[in-house]
Amino acid sequence: MAESTDRLRDLERFYVLLNQLESHAGLLTLNNCSGRMKWPQRGVYFFFEIGQQRSEMGSGLRVVRVGTHAVSSGSRTTLWKRLAQHKGGTKSGGGNHRGSIFRLIVGTALIKRHGYAEGTWGQGNTASADLRRREAWLENEVSIVIGAMPFLWLAVDDEPGRDSLRGYIERNAIALVSNYAKVPIDAPSEQWLGHDCNRTKVRESGLWNQNHVDDGYEPAFLDVLERLIQQSTISP
Repeated sequence: MAESTDRLRDLERFYVLLNQLESHAGLLTLNNCSGRMKWPQRGVYFFFEIGQQRSEMGSGLRVVRVGTHAVSSGSRTTLWKRLAQHKGGTKSGGGNHRGSIFRLIVGTALIKRHGYAEGTWGQGNTASADLRRREAWLENEVSIVIGAMPFLWLAVDDEPGRDSLRGYIERNAIALVSNYAKVPIDAPSEQWLGHDCNRTKVRESGLWNQNHVDDGYEPAFLDVLERLIQQSTISP
């Protein structure tokens, strides 16, 4: 595992690379996205959050979630389909937190922050139409929070499977940015909603992630990330 001084250096490089991606593609928000836009079949995404500034890695917003999709063999989920699950806004009542861990953990933080009754949030893998209607108000609040978060996506069109390049980028980026059990770098602000999440790994990592926050990272993944970003920014 890289030492803290190496992590400072690697985080600096990581954000330089994301700045390059942003300068080419620009930041989006899910509020302004739809399936009619031109999306790659597969990719990795990096969410930021308004009010969550980098305090040590230069200026700008800090990454608060990294994700991908379809890393299991045989999975057919597309990049947009996964982002749409996080976005919510369905006609049935604002989304489905049982299909998005991102929505689930943001919802738990809203429950604690505002003193809402917990109700049935997070219970079970499926829900009846009646239950979904009763949860719709909170699903809508989650959609507002996630929908306002700026994000970047990077096309990585590899096949699902154990050796997925998307999975490699995701887990190493999470492990690098995570502050879990480390000297904090770019710690979240005191107002960050994640402080009220019911998941220890979210609170202590500073990320809306649970998996990989306590992993070590391979610095060489930055070389791979750089190559992929350079490929994505080359004009046809």
